[in-house]
Amino acid sequence: MSQLSVQAEGTTRAQPEVVWSLVADANSYSQWGPWNDGGYRPPSVGPSQEGSVQWFRYGRRTTSVEQILGVNTHRSLSYKVVSGLPVKNYRAEVTLTPVSSGGTLIRWTASWDKTLMGILVHRKLLQLYPEIVAALVAAADQRVS
Repeated sequence: MSQLSVQAEGTTRAQPEVVWSLVADANSYSQWGPWNDGGYRPPSVGPSQEGSVQWFRYGRRTTSVEQILGVNTHRSLSYKVVSGLPVKNYRAEVTLTPVSSGGTLIRWTASWDKTLMGILVHRKLLQLYPEIVAALVAAADQRVS
């Protein structure tokens, strides 16, 4: 089956360790991102660990439940959507790359099966992913100001 994908990139003045502190703790996502609330289930203190389950509420009706697939501290976090989005085989990764100017390139990517509902989700995520990365860049920049 063919795949749909989205990606967004942004560069912050912050070091990867600073950005990581925001990315690796699902409890902080509602402070900088578009989510209403969120965190770990069962509730725990971050950072994310392989196998941990996170949930995020977006808008009034959408709750995404995600499971962490891999953690490479200060470098990358990968996860899959377990429920909440009408997509199949959704996999995503946030990658942090140091840049020569002293900041960090943030790249957030996702892909999933091309289905009718997947196409509808794709339209929304094409808009949402750049907003999420821009919010993460702003939060990271604020920490170094």
